[in-house]
Amino acid sequence: MSEATLQVFIDGVVRYFEHTSDKEVKLGTPYLIDNNAPAAFDYTGIIGVSGPYRGCVYFTAPRALLRHLLLSLGEPETGTENMIDLVGEVANTISGNARSEFGNEFMISVPVVVQGAPDSIHLPKSLRSYVIPVYWKAYSAAVVISLTSY
Repeated sequence: MSEATLQVFIDGVVRYFEHTSDKEVKLGTPYLIDNNAPAAFDYTGIIGVSGPYRGCVYFTAPRALLRHLLLSLGEPETGTENMIDLVGEVANTISGNARSEFGNEFMISVPVVVQGAPDSIHLPKSLRSYVIPVYWKAYSAAVVISLTSY
């Protein structure tokens, strides 16, 4: 994956957090991981990708970050249902921004949300994924990009 492609996803994360009351989001240095141990926190919103790129993009975050993010967005109800909706929304927004950049052939699915253990996420073993660490307030999350181009 090129640096320019990776930057599209980085920009998408920054754009999403600009809509919160605390716009201050920091991103760590992206790094590669093997797909035999996917990075995941309490909730993960996964977007399938097809077209010139194939694979998935996902946003994963701990419960505490999502609860605080809901409050920051003006949502007083911070139960499980809203956390599930939020993690899917973040993943969808980041992927949607990439679609705007890459064009209509970059097809994205509706978000699938997984709760809990990282072994619930199945990635192609033949690929490696980029992890973009996300730091917001006192919390850590990640955007994971597992794409191959055709």
